[in-house]
Order: sequence, then structure tokens, then C-alpha cells
Amino acid sequence: MSRLPLPKPIIDNLENIEKTNTENYKTPNFAPNDYTSSIEFLKQYNGNKATFESYRREIEKLLQWSWLIENTSILKLKRLDIENYISFCLNPPKSWIGTKRVSRFIDRNGIRIANHKWRPFVATVNKRDFKHGDLPDKHNYQLSKKSIREIFTVLGSFYNYLLIDEKVASNPVALIKQKSKYLQKRQQQATVMRLSEKQWQTCLEVTRELADHNPEKHERTLFILSALYLLYLRISELVSNDRWTPMMKHFYRKADGSWWFKVVGKGNKLREIAVSDDMLSALKRYREKLNLSSLPSPNDKNYLLSKDKGKGEITDTRHIRRLIQYCFDKTINKLRENKLFLEADAMESATVHWLRHTGISDDINKRGRPLPHVRDDAGHSSSAITDRYNDVELKERYKSAKNKKLIPKNESNHFSNEKKESNEK
Repeated sequence: MSRLPLPKPIIDNLENIEKTNTENYKTPNFAPNDYTSSIEFLKQYNGNKATFESYRREIEKLLQWSWLIENTSILKLKRLDIENYISFCLNPPKSWIGTKRVSRFIDRNGIRIANHKWRPFVATVNKRDFKHGDLPDKHNYQLSKKSIREIFTVLGSFYNYLLIDEKVASNPVALIKQKSKYLQKRQQQATVMRLSEKQWQTCLEVTRELADHNPEKHERTLFILSALYLLYLRISELVSNDRWTPMMKHFYRKADGSWWFKVVGKGNKLREIAVSDDMLSALKRYREKLNLSSLPSPNDKNYLLSKDKGKGEITDTRHIRRLIQYCFDKTINKLRENKLFLEADAMESATVHWLRHTGISDDINKRGRPLPHVRDDAGHSSSAITDRYNDVELKERYKSAKNKKLIPKNESNHFSNEKKESNEK
């Protein structure tokens, strides 16, 4: 069997998307048409960096498979081809798998060149295993169910676009009738990952202590923690990007006295989030440490989160992740000091996004907040998504199962009487 060609990146970032890189391949004459069609589709998402990157990832992988493995145009792929492609993604060749995420292209003497370390598939390990010394291994690569669903979503949308543009005669993805065979069937929806009551209380306590002892560094951390939990924010909604720059003035008061926070989030959608009294108190405390007025005015020009050094707003989520991870690590240590070892071990897998999940879950299950209210504040596209956080039925099911016996009570008494009579004989 001949050695498979190594893939090279094809599509650059938004700033350099017009630069055609098909010369990286010894491609047939159909490659430019495929590339142009892909770029035209992706340019629709130039106002949403996250969506652009996820769509680029899936379309670029399809291009590489179609060109390098099948030697055919993506405009000629049929239903069976797409099924073969998905099977390929489930078990890609080891030479196509990397062990860390790297940039597709690098600058060298002012010229953009392909990064030879880049691979279309990346093996990962979970956060907890990584902390204990486990490293990604391409031999253990496994495509998650979420990634499989993303393939169907992105390619389905892409071929719909090509169909409307009359570049293909049909959508081969839509013709796959048994998509479920690629996904493990579940009786229930996936468990929502969140902090337990003890983990959250300890984390909040630890972060408040950090803010009290070092306000210059950690008052902002305490505010971030509060916003992620109380406003259900995604970490990307706290940093400046092409679509939105979070400002203090985005906390605002309506004529009826209620306070709201507006943000542009997932899907480039603007939403208004109801601000609780505790969130308003957290904002006041944060602004006091910044030597600002108690609450922002509509003309407040201060960034919501400013850089530690220099001027300007925070634009990178990695900085926020590091701050929250520091709090998580302190929390884990505190839980172990209190001999809560199971809680500590479980929290090693926690990520920043768990704070959003925790806030949503607590409001539904502990505070009884109406699902439609939580849905709108969280920016969920449907109530079905919000309902995943509802534990009431699961708790009732566990409660009814908790005291089940190997031998039901009546039968147990009957069994004891029979044994007694046998002994007497």
C-alpha cells in the first residue's frame, strides 16, 4: 500500500482568507473551483470568528480527504462518499493526527507559509488526566459524539449553500437517513457538567479571600466568577472580539428600576440578561476597587475587563481561564484540607464553562426560576436545551429507587417464616 500524502493547511484565517493556498497540493484542475466555493461560503461568517473557525475546520478536512484520498472534487461527492468520509474521520491515519493544536500558517519574512506541524485531527486527553501527567497519544484518538454531530451540521449547511448556488444537484448529507448509526443512542440526555454545592461554596469562599488579601489582582477575578455564575456568561462573552467589546455601560437601568446587562453572544445574537441584586452588589464592589462611581452611567466609557498591564480591553480568553483555574486549584486544595476528597477529585475535571452550567442549574433546581426566564438569559435557542439542566425528575427517580431491596419486604417475611418452619422440623 502506498504511503498516504501528508495534509497541509489550505484555508487561512479571516485576515488572510483571500490568499489561495492550493499550490500546497499537487491537485487536479478541479481544486480551484472547490477552493473558491468553500471560501465564498466561509466568508458569510466573517462577523463571527468562532463559527468561522469551526466551519473552516470541517470543510478543510473534507477538502483534504476529497483531494488527497479520493482524488475527486467535493462538488461531485454523493451520499456514499460522505458516509465513507465520516468513517474515515472516525479512524483517520496516524500521519493525519497531531498531539497539540498549532497555527495553520506562520509568518516568515512577511510571507504566510504552511505550518508543517499542523494536522487536521488532534488527539487530546481530559483535563484531569493531563494534570496527572498523561499526554495526548495519536494511537488513542477518538472522535467525540459532539464532533460527529458537528460534521453533519457543518457539511449539511455547506451543501445546502452549494445547492442554492446551483453548484451541486443535491445535498448528499441530507440523503444520509441513518445518521444515528454514527452516534451512540442514549436513553437520557448527556449529563450537564457543573459544580456541586460544596464545590461552588468553597470556590466562592476561596476567591473572596483572594480578593480581600490582594484586591489589586483578584477583585477582578471575583467579579468574573460572579458574572459567569449569576449571568450565565460564556467565557467568550467577557472578552473583546470583532463583534462586541464588553463595556461598563452595558450594565444599564430601565425606567422601572430593573437592571440589565446586554451582550452579543453565540450566533452573533444580542441578548439582555436580567441582573440580580447579588450581581449588582458584585458590580458595585468591583467598581469601588477601580475608583469608579458606584454604578455605571449610559456614557461610561470604561471597559468591563481591562488588561493587567498597559491600556486596552482583554481580548484573549486564555487570561481569564488562567485566573479561574488558579481559583479552582486553590479550591481543590481547600477541599482536601477539609477531608472532602471525593469533591476535590471530581473538581479536577472542572472547566470555566462549568460555572455557567452551575448558575443555570442552581436557578432551576434550587431557586425554582421559570425555565423560559432562564432560557432567555442563557441565550438558549430552545427550552429543550434549558430543560437539560432540570434535575427534578432524575432526583425523584433516584429517590424511588434508593431503598429497593434484593427481596421485596413481603417476600422477605415469607422467606423468613419458611426458613423458621424448616428449622423447627
